[in-house]
Amino acid sequence: MHIVPTVPLTRIAVSRFLTGLLLAGAAMLSAQTFHSPSTSDGEWPTYGGDLASTKYSPLDQITKDNFARLKIVWRSKTPDAALTVTLPGGAEWTASPGLIFAELKKLDASRWRDNSSPLTGNFKATPLMVGGTLYFNSPLSVGTAVDAATGATKWVYNPKSYEAGTTTMSARWNQRGVAYWTDGKDERIYWGTGDGFLIAVDAKTGRPCEDFGEHGRVDLMDGLPHAKRGDRDFLNALTYSVQSPPLVVRDVIVTPASISSYILKKEQIPGWLRGFDVRTGKVKWTFHTVPRPGDYGMDTWKDDSWATSGKVTVWSMMSADPELGHIYIPTNTTAPDFYGGHRHGDNLFAESILCLDVETGKRVWHFQTVHHGLWDYDNPAAPNLLNVTVDGKPVKALAQITKEGFVFTLDRVTGKPVWPIVERPVPPSDVPGEEASPTQPFPTRPPAFEYQGAQESDLVDFTPAIRAMALEAVKGFRLGPLYTPPSLQGTLQRPGASGGGNWGGAAVDPSTGILYVPSRNAYTLNALALPDPSLKANLKYVEARAAPPVMKQGLQLFKPPYSRMTAIDMNKGEHLWMTPTGNGDRLRNNPLLKPLNLPPLGGSGSITGPVLTKTLLIYALSAGGSGDGPRLVAYDKATGKELASADLPGIALGTPMTYKLGDRQYIALTVSGMAGELPEMIALALP
Repeated sequence: MHIVPTVPLTRIAVSRFLTGLLLAGAAMLSAQTFHSPSTSDGEWPTYGGDLASTKYSPLDQITKDNFARLKIVWRSKTPDAALTVTLPGGAEWTASPGLIFAELKKLDASRWRDNSSPLTGNFKATPLMVGGTLYFNSPLSVGTAVDAATGATKWVYNPKSYEAGTTTMSARWNQRGVAYWTDGKDERIYWGTGDGFLIAVDAKTGRPCEDFGEHGRVDLMDGLPHAKRGDRDFLNALTYSVQSPPLVVRDVIVTPASISSYILKKEQIPGWLRGFDVRTGKVKWTFHTVPRPGDYGMDTWKDDSWATSGKVTVWSMMSADPELGHIYIPTNTTAPDFYGGHRHGDNLFAESILCLDVETGKRVWHFQTVHHGLWDYDNPAAPNLLNVTVDGKPVKALAQITKEGFVFTLDRVTGKPVWPIVERPVPPSDVPGEEASPTQPFPTRPPAFEYQGAQESDLVDFTPAIRAMALEAVKGFRLGPLYTPPSLQGTLQRPGASGGGNWGGAAVDPSTGILYVPSRNAYTLNALALPDPSLKANLKYVEARAAPPVMKQGLQLFKPPYSRMTAIDMNKGEHLWMTPTGNGDRLRNNPLLKPLNLPPLGGSGSITGPVLTKTLLIYALSAGGSGDGPRLVAYDKATGKELASADLPGIALGTPMTYKLGDRQYIALTVSGMAGELPEMIALALP
């Protein structure tokens, strides 16, 4: 194993259906030929398998008949098992995460949120496989390469980003993967770090690429308004991090960012998008996601709120069409997430699907999925790109799943809706200073894949007594349909801020145009309060840390299923089937419910995504069919019937992927450690 030494280191007057103009010639195919990563040869070269984010591989060695025979053929502990810290004077010390944190606290305890050590258990990365090597990163931003056949470590590169302190947002210490690039000669691996740098290393050795930025890294905070390295939010976490993999298209890198929502001041870092040169790390272009003077969309930020507003970026994954030269970016809301009294207007390009020319960064088109967001309804996953036939006409389509349970389906060349998307009235806000959008866009096809709204008719009603318990639980809270705004009393929001859909995203079979979407039926309490005067905030209202209603005796508040998988024919915009993911045995065996002999309730589905092969839909459940532990499940793609399963040694943390090496097909994913053990990357294959 080679351990690499660390380098020191006003509502706009245009149609809501097409809210952007197609740039001249953007739909033309480039005369230059560009390599498009593919799973056709058994590799897995990007996070979603390909730039279209299909999560599909044509491999078919693993079938419904042998899936249950899958065995773990290798396992590799997270590279966070041993960390290095630079001590005063420049000496380096390597030890376990707990000991490292104790040493860091001695140096500067103020860096650590809640006085908590770095979280090594959040091992969410989906590995890439290229040329017989798997590449991934750890929760603490440590990059790793392992042998795809044995799991033996080839190299580790540790940028020691954890020395800067706790990473941003609630899901701290969070990384989902890396990016790969080659020009046929050189090979590089890129990833972002918890302290906001973009790293480039040689794929063969793991050594930093000295010609990229400064000693193999680029400061992603450089040039951003209100960005100051070392700044922390009021929860004592860094304000800027990277938690998802970059995307490499046509020798351009575009990287996501995670910018804090937990703010007390209006003046925040805007999440501008930038394209970096893959070889030098130099900025090729910048797109102002919060528009500046002269930019399109600035009039959607009233009272010059564009000058102070922050976030509006992509924290999740992206997709691209290299032939068109387009990159598709699912953006999030602006901060603060739940109060918009300081940012009146629709707030472009927040909560939008943004199509940019990858060479120039120019806007080709955009579509805003939520106006003036108040619900943390970020577009949470990479759009799925697929070619379908609608009413007899071929369409190069884009399908964006959302936290609120919609699929927005657009022509990816023009941005026009494939089926009508209509503006419908939604409830107003009664919070002082708030001006909620009077309408929101609703797709007419396909139907929503998850329950929407929190009203009395949605409450659980297994028995009259249980129904009465639910009614009692919601007393004093505000109920209402989808897009009911936050309130001072507390609004029940369903889907909750974690979805609906989330970062695991959907998968699509390119041969059929069927989209497979995992989702969760969950709710959150959306409440606002006056800020604590001692915190010296200049916001009128902040998110209240209030407890949501909870049913007694472990019962659920709303009707099931509590997690599901939905198959959608994107040629017709119709659901083919929906099945609960898991039986929900823990709930079914509740003494109040066991005599009812209820059908499967779901609730075992993970937040991770599915993977598709030629014959199977594969998805991880957090508990077995009889409550006997986590497992990997194979479903029939045509019917949703569970065909077989294989036990996992821990709960799936990352979305699975599949690859072929020699004559053997593997499935790899990260799983939690059991009984205090560190999480690990595992690979399964047939005996």
